Amino acid sequence: MLQIPLRKINGVVVMKRRIVFASLLTLAGLAASPLPAMAKAKAFPIFFQPWSAAIGDTASQTIKAAAKAALADPNAPVRVTGAADTVGGRLANKYMSETRAQVVADALVADGIAKSRIRIDALGATLGPGAAPKSYDQFSRRVLIQVGK
Repeated sequence: MLQIPLRKINGVVVMKRRIVFASLLTLAGLAASPLPAMAKAKAFPIFFQPWSAAIGDTASQTIKAAAKAALADPNAPVRVTGAADTVGGRLANKYMSETRAQVVADALVADGIAKSRIRIDALGATLGPGAAPKSYDQFSRRVLIQVGK
């Protein structure tokens, strides 16, 4: 029930009770119908050695796990983002991040993911948390595979 102030009598507010069916029905309808679940992207990080785009055993297993997730959700987009550390020139780091991303994308295609589903981005040089500029930062030498939105 909703109480609505009607008027004051001798300093006391007299309340009138009303049932507001439209509001109650609206609230009941909202409570009964859950919000649709928001799909989160699944992230698969892959790390590299300085000035390398070679995929090691651990990276290969991570790529296979990302491919498995992408195959399980055939409508999900696949985003591959490459990065490099801050050692070296801007163009060299941009090229290194593009190369790493392309190598990982090629491995995803080899694992059964359609090339048309994959979007490749290259960040160039990035600075990981707590890393010093012009350092060989492991966190920055990476490719991140994201499956989903």
